[in-house]
Amino acid sequence: MSKNETLNIGGKTIAVRKDIRVPMRDSVELAVDAYHGPDDKPRPALIAMSAYGKELQALALSMPPQRRPSPMWDGCIEAGDIARVVNEGYVHVIGDMRGTGDSGGVMIGNYNFGGVSQGQDLYDLIEWVAAQPWCDGNVGMIGISYFGSMQVLAAAERPPHLKAIFVSGGHFDFYETTYHGGIMWFMPRAAREGRGGDSGIAHTNVRSRMQDVYSPEELKKLVDARLADPDVAAWPNLVHVLKYPKNREFWFDIVMNELDGPWYKERNPITLAANIDIPVYLQIDQGRGWTLDGHIELFNVLKGPKKLDIGPYPPMQSRPWLEEHDKMFRWYEYWLKGVDNGIMDEPAVKVFVEGTRSVATGTQWPPKEVAYKPLYLRPRHKLSPEPELMGPEHAAPDGFYQAPLTVTDKTECVRWSTAVFEEPVEMIGTGAAHLFVEIDQDDTNLILRMWDEAPNGKRQLLTTGFLKASHRELDERTTEGNPYHPHHRAVPVEPGKIEEYVLRLYPFAATLLPGHKLTVELMNDEPMADEHNSLLPPDAYHLPVGRPVTHKIYRDALHPSRLVLPFTRRS
Repeated sequence: MSKNETLNIGGKTIAVRKDIRVPMRDSVELAVDAYHGPDDKPRPALIAMSAYGKELQALALSMPPQRRPSPMWDGCIEAGDIARVVNEGYVHVIGDMRGTGDSGGVMIGNYNFGGVSQGQDLYDLIEWVAAQPWCDGNVGMIGISYFGSMQVLAAAERPPHLKAIFVSGGHFDFYETTYHGGIMWFMPRAAREGRGGDSGIAHTNVRSRMQDVYSPEELKKLVDARLADPDVAAWPNLVHVLKYPKNREFWFDIVMNELDGPWYKERNPITLAANIDIPVYLQIDQGRGWTLDGHIELFNVLKGPKKLDIGPYPPMQSRPWLEEHDKMFRWYEYWLKGVDNGIMDEPAVKVFVEGTRSVATGTQWPPKEVAYKPLYLRPRHKLSPEPELMGPEHAAPDGFYQAPLTVTDKTECVRWSTAVFEEPVEMIGTGAAHLFVEIDQDDTNLILRMWDEAPNGKRQLLTTGFLKASHRELDERTTEGNPYHPHHRAVPVEPGKIEEYVLRLYPFAATLLPGHKLTVELMNDEPMADEHNSLLPPDAYHLPVGRPVTHKIYRDALHPSRLVLPFTRRS
């Protein structure tokens, strides 16, 4: 039975229907809370669903928003500003996905891969909400990150009463969410286990898909094979997860699936998005390259009315989440309340350009015409538009040796910089780094970060690129300045052989102002803290290499190591 309560927030009354049980088509019940104004008149509803627990989301009523690097920042309080949703005249419905929080049922595998489709549950929930006397039949959705991904899964099922969605910071290509360029990223561990500033999933009944599919004997062989990877074997948390997977089922499944394939593609929102025909607003801030890439890819797939809004750096919004609400309410005022406020007369694509702090607009990504041009790595740690003329016997390679973090806490890197720019230089789009590298092991990480460096030495991250050396194969989608890797297999590197590695540089938009210079760093492990990492949750780094590796980076006439960057064409 649900309970009715009233709250006084800022002198205004909010009615709360607590612990409503919503039946799914298989008789499992999901638990939701509904917040609305004090009277019972029908209103449009905005639904927020996740596995993080609806009670955690209620902290938005009592906790001021925290910005990174506040220690109070909790990445799982993402359902939105409840009080404002109610004051704007909506019902805010916040609930728990099956197998989590107060809901029934079981969740199998990450995002319920292998269990009941989350889109199916969301379809049933949306149609149930639309039929309630306190809803006027118009339904949208709300929430960032996990909540954003759920919106896309819901819309792909085409529930009749879901009129529009507003997605902020969602995760779409689930492989790329967890393995950047084939390198494991630890932030999903935080979201699932509850570490490093995240409360994590509100586990009640979750199971590993791997443990469902394979017998104990088969699974042991697979686990032993995964532990044969020296990177995995050197990281205590991964050893522990693989040996003792209970209560870490989601993370266990991710660790055990290090290659892309059917396990990730089955319910990839980008694959499903071809079914979506309702209006979709996609919003993402710069500095979260992997999810920015996903938003652009999703935008290109969508067929209905759509917007792409790329905001400024830094990458992590407040928690509780309350940014972008002004844009969201304009979107829903138009699509849920029928108010012609002019939002559909505005450009489909808006991109904040760092440096000039301007906004570029257009009908597609990138919003301006670009020309891909190279910047070559040169001796004396220089970047130049002109290639090197000397061969390797004279232009000796740069290099670095990285000991595993089991024996050192120092992260090595090598840097190259342009001369100081005399005129503004604007770049918008993806990029590529072509690196000719020799290593003395059969694998390593290649992590490239590109910075805008001001005259006073202050730096801002522009974009990043990641590639596990054994994942260097390219696929047919690759074009100049826009490489793609299939990640379907790992091909060990031949030690001592010079290989060309092409790193995808995630989308960015920036103008380097006069007096500034462009600096790139190459490493195989990330520093634990710097100007960028301090803005991320503590677990937002990548699996280090678990073996000592010597790297030689060739940049000579025979090995033209270079960046290929999207320079905009000026009129």
